[in-house]
Amino acid sequence: MKIIVYGIGGAMGHNVLNAAKESKDIEVVCGVDKFYSGNDIPCPVYASCAEIKEQADCIVDFSVPQAIYDYLPFAVKNKIPCVIATTGFSEKDEEYIRDASKTIAILKSGNLSMGINLLLHLSKEAAKVVGSYADIEIVEQHHNKKKDAPSGTALLLADGIRSVLPDKVNKLGRAGMGRRAENEIGIHAVRGGTIVGKHTVMFIMNGEVVSLTHEAESKAMLAQGGLTAARFIVKKENGLFASSDMFE
Repeated sequence: MKIIVYGIGGAMGHNVLNAAKESKDIEVVCGVDKFYSGNDIPCPVYASCAEIKEQADCIVDFSVPQAIYDYLPFAVKNKIPCVIATTGFSEKDEEYIRDASKTIAILKSGNLSMGINLLLHLSKEAAKVVGSYADIEIVEQHHNKKKDAPSGTALLLADGIRSVLPDKVNKLGRAGMGRRAENEIGIHAVRGGTIVGKHTVMFIMNGEVVSLTHEAESKAMLAQGGLTAARFIVKKENGLFASSDMFE
């Protein structure tokens, strides 16, 4: 399989490139990164998709939200499936992605790791058991250069819990005065140092607390997840898919 890596000059772009080198079935034919000016990437790197000459089976994006307005028109025109592993999208962006998915297959996820998807599954199961009387809080921790808060993974976990407890609503942070509402899912962001990513879902009951935690030790596992997603999405004709679809 031949892939295009969007944001190839960034940390995640390099991780995807290295993961592809170690694989037996995936080749990075080119990358797109308008800020890249180095010479350490062994394939063509373009400033935009309009310059691409190579044929590809999939686009893998770990860059920034606004990148969709460059590569999705290119992908739709050339019928290329996409893996979107970026977070921080606006509702306008989300609608743009949904429209593109009517023509091409798109897998969009705030986190592509198997461990996070296990945490999502366990959180939903715990919510079924104790969610009616437990206070639910999510704490996410990331490095000090992460731009969006809360993380896309924290929102992914909250969405999963709300799929089984539809009366719950997200509460971002807890500034100001006021008693905690019973139907809240509290979501809190910690930023510091070089933390790759840590997510804890807490089910807080009277006299006891059950905590489920996933901690990423490197970004390499996210790159592997991106390749797994590419292998999955190239088999689809069109539609919008989530990471959980890969593990069903």
